[in-house]
Amino acid sequence: MPHSNPHLDRWHRIVFGRDLAELQAMLHEDVIFRSPYVWRPYQGRQAAWLILSTVLDVFEGFAYHRELVDGDNWALEFSARVGDRSLKGIDLIRIDGDGRIVEFEVFIRPFNGLQALGEAMARRLG
Repeated sequence: MPHSNPHLDRWHRIVFGRDLAELQAMLHEDVIFRSPYVWRPYQGRQAAWLILSTVLDVFEGFAYHRELVDGDNWALEFSARVGDRSLKGIDLIRIDGDGRIVEFEVFIRPFNGLQALGEAMARRLG
């Protein structure tokens, strides 16, 4: 059985409890967020929080599968649905010594799943 990681446990509580206040608290104020949809990274807590909180609203049937933890670096494989499209993805997350997220990069496949996500996000975020 994998050993317990308090920061990863906190992340799970945030995601599955949809705790948006705790999400904001876990993001470093200078976090870098790399979207699967946009080349240029987003910088700062507010931008990352807006994107991640919206994704929590858009994804249905979200589940984590494989989780690889190497110190402060995590690779978390997930699946979800957006409408009638299924997708798989990987979150690459780096935390600092205080357990705050300093880097967050997302990869998603297949393309039609990514496209559905992009469209749903655009509808919510304008």
